[in-house]
Amino acid sequence: MKTPVKVMIVDDHESMRNLFEKEFTPEHGFIVVESFGNAADAAVYCSLTQPDLIIMDVCTENGASGLDAAGKILKKLPGVKIIITSGFDEVTYMPRAKELGAHAFVHKIMSVEYYREVASRVLDGEYVFPERKTIPLPQGKAPFTDREMEVLRLLCRFLTPQQVAESLSISYKTVNRHIENMKEKGRMKSVMELMTYVLSNGWINPNF
Repeated sequence: MKTPVKVMIVDDHESMRNLFEKEFTPEHGFIVVESFGNAADAAVYCSLTQPDLIIMDVCTENGASGLDAAGKILKKLPGVKIIITSGFDEVTYMPRAKELGAHAFVHKIMSVEYYREVASRVLDGEYVFPERKTIPLPQGKAPFTDREMEVLRLLCRFLTPQQVAESLSISYKTVNRHIENMKEKGRMKSVMELMTYVLSNGWINPNF
């Protein structure tokens, strides 16, 4: 008999954890070895349970980031498969998950059966990511570049342009150039207008 795939679930909503636990069963070839709500505990539980697969929410209890936790786990345990998930329509989560080495990203609007399908594909060596989303801009304008998005996300954490430059190891002049390009693309008059636009629409969550 084939050994079930060990699954760890990290999600701050108990209802979601319950749904996953009912879907990832030995009947389907899985067994949930741990299920909890705070990504800050993920590394410890990984050491204790040695999961084969982790379903990791981005936003978890006490402000702990699932993306940060996944990055740390993959550095220590490169063999573990990680599916990042989120219920927010935030445009940076998927590319950031891909960049840190996660194996899939699934929006929470998808069914739990789809999560199981993605899990099987990931375990077979696939990488499963949806089409990349961009911040809506005036027709004909190119979307923000990856670097512009990095700058914008840090600005939305209320870092000054100088602090953004230091964080990204680029020059203050380069940061200002990115800011001016984004203002022009979005037809915005100020950095504050740009930040208000993306934050109020939920396209960037500076806390995660």
